[in-house]
Amino acid sequence: MTSTPSSTLLAAIQSKSARAGVIGLGYVGLPLAMTMARAGYCVTGFDIDPTKMVAIEAGKSYIEAVPDHILAGETAAGRFSATTDFAQLRDCDVIAICVPTPLTHHRDPDLSYVEKTCEKIAETLRPGQLIVLESTTYPGTTDEVMKPILEKSGLRSGEDFFIGYSPEREDPGNREFETSTIPKIVAGDGEAATEMMQAFYGSVVKTVVPVASTATAEAVKLTENIFRAVNIALVNELKVVYEAMGIDVWDVIDAAKTKPFGYMPFYPGPGLGGHCIPIDPFYLTWKSREYDQPTRFIELAGEINTAMPRHVITRLAEALDIKAGKALSRSKILILGLAYKKNVPDIRESPSLKLMEIILERGGDFDYCDPFVPEIPQTREYGHLRGRRSIGWSEADIRSYDAVLVATDHDDVDYQALADWSSLVIDTRNVFARRNISADHIVKA
Repeated sequence: MTSTPSSTLLAAIQSKSARAGVIGLGYVGLPLAMTMARAGYCVTGFDIDPTKMVAIEAGKSYIEAVPDHILAGETAAGRFSATTDFAQLRDCDVIAICVPTPLTHHRDPDLSYVEKTCEKIAETLRPGQLIVLESTTYPGTTDEVMKPILEKSGLRSGEDFFIGYSPEREDPGNREFETSTIPKIVAGDGEAATEMMQAFYGSVVKTVVPVASTATAEAVKLTENIFRAVNIALVNELKVVYEAMGIDVWDVIDAAKTKPFGYMPFYPGPGLGGHCIPIDPFYLTWKSREYDQPTRFIELAGEINTAMPRHVITRLAEALDIKAGKALSRSKILILGLAYKKNVPDIRESPSLKLMEIILERGGDFDYCDPFVPEIPQTREYGHLRGRRSIGWSEADIRSYDAVLVATDHDDVDYQALADWSSLVIDTRNVFARRNISADHIVKA
């Protein structure tokens, strides 16, 4: 029987002799690479950042979800290696793309990372390779953007090589799930690609969920994050409304969630952060314009969530005026927490960055304290904040500020001491009430 690119690749996957490649060794790519290696595949990781190569070679993980001993173990066993040499893509049978998909300043999709990555793959593309996009994007990207770039090689999808889409579902800091235990959505471009996707991911994770098309798989990921964005916007709006009525929205949510059906709790905050929820909904609003379909819910949710940092600073200014008799423009504020969520070092789209910028806009000044983020790194939008360092934790330090703004509720913080040492606390996470700490100088926002 004559072998074909599909039969050869399928046999390599089934025997686990296929070599996997993962492009982008960040919060998604490195855990995925480790999961593939632990499943028995030899994996090559690709990234343009040479500092990651240094860390990997030293067996030092820079991603919390990947412990040092796992990284070092898979590297020592020869199942994982990393490189900045993209020519080695020709040696990989399965290639997963895990690169950023941010927004432009006009809130349009920025697929430049995906496009450049596909161009690199096309340079060494050969028959019998499976190329999978894992980055979050709008429905149609795999077919309309990725496929044409790869086919410029002269090879054809579904005949010579195969493409698919499988959205990442990582949740930094969540210890209940890891890559291998999170159900994996998979879809391929045609029957052969779909078979490859199910065979490969079925050998890597516990549960595979095949869907009808790559566009469907792309829509699944957006739907998951739009669901969260819209519901968080709802409770953020309710917080502002109930605040005006003298009602504590946290008390309302705690009572409402006792209903065993028809309700799911979401919680307000100082704004949205992370690599998914603040960004992904706008990928669908952009694509929907092509079909003349309005996305009013999604756009309104974006407006509400984007407005929350300014609402918080307004509450801060009011509290300073009422309780301290001092204007924000003459105050120095300590922001507790730079990470976008608790117990992680991830600052992507963190609302704390926007809070800092607004304080500076209004003439105030700030420092921050975060045990997970010792220094503000370079960011696309807040480069002027780069280099500021987290302050130490001491009574003298805390007492020197006019107010403390709790933006991230890390668990490893002595909140009772913070309440004792502070003259004014603005709590955006309800962290003090959850610990039964109350005082007149603690204000919810």
